[in-house]
Amino acid sequence: MKVRIATEDDLDGITETLAAAFASDPLWGWAFPERDALEAWWRFFVSSALRYPWVSTADDYAAASVWIPPGGSELTDGEEAALAPLLSELIGERAPAVLELLERFDSSHPGDPPHYYLSLLGTHPDLRGRGIGMSLLAENLSRIDAEGAPSFLESSNSTNDHRYEALGFVRVGEFKRPDDGATVSTMWRDAP
Repeated sequence: MKVRIATEDDLDGITETLAAAFASDPLWGWAFPERDALEAWWRFFVSSALRYPWVSTADDYAAASVWIPPGGSELTDGEEAALAPLLSELIGERAPAVLELLERFDSSHPGDPPHYYLSLLGTHPDLRGRGIGMSLLAENLSRIDAEGAPSFLESSNSTNDHRYEALGFVRVGEFKRPDDGATVSTMWRDAP
């Protein structure tokens, strides 16, 4: 498996992989039932995250990961201000429910200690089941371990929780979709 740090030139490929990976996700498929809207949403987040050297791709978009480093932010202040209008444009009357979902993400995110945040990890559905996504995550974690830092993620699909646990993450909490549908697990991994 070939892993590399992404650049602006990888925005399209990574966005396509993540949109495909999350199209049937119990959380993000509910939030963005139209594939074009989900793709625009991930493009917004990946584009912002590319300001850090922590967006990776494995085997040229077979899988992708988006990390926010300690002290970083998922979006800039300007992007935060554009979030509600973007949601209104993408999903119309569904926007308030998705904004409530985002507030649940924010309120469940630990403040301290400083940590790496796995914002997104996805494998293209055509290549699932080969271990590519978990191998990419393991490679990312080895870089984080070399810095002696902890990490945090939210698992939007409970079928993946055991995969994260196998790499040292521990479930520390949960929250539900605004419609009480899917449950999101919050998971922490201590520094080595």
